[in-house]
Amino acid sequence: MLSAIPAFDHFQGNPFTGLDYGFTPWDGPGSDSLGFNSSSPNPVTSSSGSDDPNPTHAAASHESNDVALFFMEERKRRRMKSNRESARRSRMRKQRHLDNLRNQVNQFRVENRELGNGLQFLHHHFNRLQTQNESLRSQRTLLRQKLAYINQFLLFQQLQPFSTACPCNIVITE
Repeated sequence: MLSAIPAFDHFQGNPFTGLDYGFTPWDGPGSDSLGFNSSSPNPVTSSSGSDDPNPTHAAASHESNDVALFFMEERKRRRMKSNRESARRSRMRKQRHLDNLRNQVNQFRVENRELGNGLQFLHHHFNRLQTQNESLRSQRTLLRQKLAYINQFLLFQQLQPFSTACPCNIVITE
């Protein structure tokens, strides 16, 4: 066996500090005849990266997981903040749109009222003009009748001088 390894000089420095006492770690108590330690406190297992027996690698992996988790949470917070801001802008746009629609409704109501008043005025004016037109037509008819009577009277006046010169009972024979 290789149980006796000479110790190195302390001035030169021993790079194997575990070997200063003249025995190897596999020569200690609990080692079998081949020199393997049967009571190994750390069993050898395959590692997939999550159950790494190396504590420095596990700490680094844990730290990288923490950093990745931090960045994911930070990204999630930024996304949530962005979504809240987008929703707020959307609500503001919707509110502006509703306000514009309400203003348009009010303007259309005012315009409709004004048009209704104008229509009422025109209808009243039309009725008044129609009444006046009927009155003028009836006056025209009366004036035509008067004119016809006057024309008959004048014609009768013009024919009267001839009627005195000519006897009415003259019989014309042929």
